[in-house]
Amino acid sequence: MENSKRLFLIVLDSVGIGEAPDAAQFGDEGSNTVRAAVEAGADLPNLRRLGLFNIDGMDWTEPETSPIGAFGRMREASMGKDTTIGHWEIAGVVSSKPLPTFPEGFPPEIIRNYEKLTGRKVICNQPYSGTQLLMDYGREHVETGALMVYTSADSVFQVAAHEDVVPIEELYHDCELAREMLTGDYAVGRVIARPFVGEYPHYTRTPRRHDYSLQPPRDTMLNYLEKAGFECIGVGTISDIFAGSGITQQIRTQNNTDGIEKTIRLMDNDFEGICFVNLVDFDMVYGHRNDAPGYARALMEFDQALPELMRQMGEDDLLMITADHGCDPSTPSTDHSREYTPMLAWSKKIRSGTNIGTRATFADIGATVLEYFGLENCTDGQKNNHQQGRETGSVLLPI
Repeated sequence: MENSKRLFLIVLDSVGIGEAPDAAQFGDEGSNTVRAAVEAGADLPNLRRLGLFNIDGMDWTEPETSPIGAFGRMREASMGKDTTIGHWEIAGVVSSKPLPTFPEGFPPEIIRNYEKLTGRKVICNQPYSGTQLLMDYGREHVETGALMVYTSADSVFQVAAHEDVVPIEELYHDCELAREMLTGDYAVGRVIARPFVGEYPHYTRTPRRHDYSLQPPRDTMLNYLEKAGFECIGVGTISDIFAGSGITQQIRTQNNTDGIEKTIRLMDNDFEGICFVNLVDFDMVYGHRNDAPGYARALMEFDQALPELMRQMGEDDLLMITADHGCDPSTPSTDHSREYTPMLAWSKKIRSGTNIGTRATFADIGATVLEYFGLENCTDGQKNNHQQGRETGSVLLPI
């Protein structure tokens, strides 16, 4: 496509870069996901070249002498630290109220209604580690057919079931019923299907997880792009996170490796618009399980793929890399952490070594995306404003 523009926005799910100023309010003082991965052995030469370790606050390691990208850190303005709110804010919508959480489990009337809708009993109904859940409730589920419903510190209603006990399509339908049921004060950010297989005590989750998210409260950058005729390709869980709103093409993935490979293949395609990618394994497989060495290996896998991603970039393409929250695998907590997130940008025309500073909101990314495609900024991202002596908004594009 002549003079086409493509933007590849990659979210490294949970790759935070240090505690946010309000981390103590969320119980996350001292969290630093990237530092934990580096201390667990992550060697990241290509992210380093882009400027990851030149970002403000990265004073615990040596900076790159001549970074080739633009770099900065993002502070979340929304009241939360979960995937849904983080992605909505990246796409331009700040959430002033947190989504509901259920630290004591869901109310009895909700569980009774869900049992009536599904025709199955519910067990657990409390905040739980997903892997520990399988050990503690898996056998009872297999023996009785009862659904394992659980939550976490995030706004989620999760339903786990063995694929030989509850067929996958039935599990998906049960989650659709939950999504329809959970409204008003019970409108959690996501209902998540968590299928697993195997024999006790060696149960393992399958890659057929499926998320059923709330619709964003208003239009995001994706809706504005779609209305203007641009392609909005969601890779991984992006379509799930936005409940399909503004997505013109959905590409599901099995894991990070699959997501990276499919993104590289998409670079061979002629399209004009955004390819929005979520790589969830950092969070789902390693962060929540406090597996710092695994987290380090996953980051190195992405780092090693960066040169090929950059080789495939066209003259008018832009690569942006960020995250939606933290999930420090070195802390006692298995939940998300309230952290700054990185912003790395690179194109063949970018001014190398540009420090974009500390941004007041993830929504500056959404504002930048719209400006890149010549559209009016209708997001909560700021333009021509100043914070700590640095502009916010479109200055993410120093080209």
